[in-house]
Amino acid sequence: MIVDRLSAPPVLLIGAVRGLYSESDATLAQLDRANPDHLGLALSPEEYEGIGTYFSDAEAETTIHLIETEKSEIQALTRWGEVRVPNPTAVRAIEWARRRSVPVHPLDPPDEGAAAMFTASIGYVELVRRTLRERSLARAPPSAQSPDDFALQWDRRMSAGSGSRDLARNRDSYLVAGAREVLTKSRNLAVIVDRERFELVRSLFRAPADRP
Repeated sequence: MIVDRLSAPPVLLIGAVRGLYSESDATLAQLDRANPDHLGLALSPEEYEGIGTYFSDAEAETTIHLIETEKSEIQALTRWGEVRVPNPTAVRAIEWARRRSVPVHPLDPPDEGAAAMFTASIGYVELVRRTLRERSLARAPPSAQSPDDFALQWDRRMSAGSGSRDLARNRDSYLVAGAREVLTKSRNLAVIVDRERFELVRSLFRAPADRP
């Protein structure tokens, strides 16, 4: 996990490795320490609603169907500890906020907007290459020395093309713009993103608001 307390704008930015349960413990410790009055998550509104309805404080487990790439990522991460789906950091952060009546803001684009971003950024050639990269990752995940390194290597291999990098920048620009809106009513905002998104999101926060 990586954390930075930005001063302009005032945001506690947390980057946690997706799926690894120990990252959720570390994230909750940071939230307890910072005690934010608003919480932003790198989730779409639909993802947030699904997690909040079926997983946060749930009494029974819900079945989740995974694609081969997701199975490979999970299996590779288990060398560093327990892995859960959906991302336990998001699930437990929502539970943390509910217990304290802290407003939660899903900052990623809604499904329809994300689909439009994907179509605008990913052409046919890049789509084929992404499919091949997914299959390569499923067969041979990164050989990393730490979960942090694993998350970064996984993302670099998946997002090697220019179209994929454009998609990531558009998505993270959307997140930062939404966080800036939340800051108009927050004195102490915390934003949680997947580890591989941390550096780009931090750089966009530090850029002028009118040209991220």
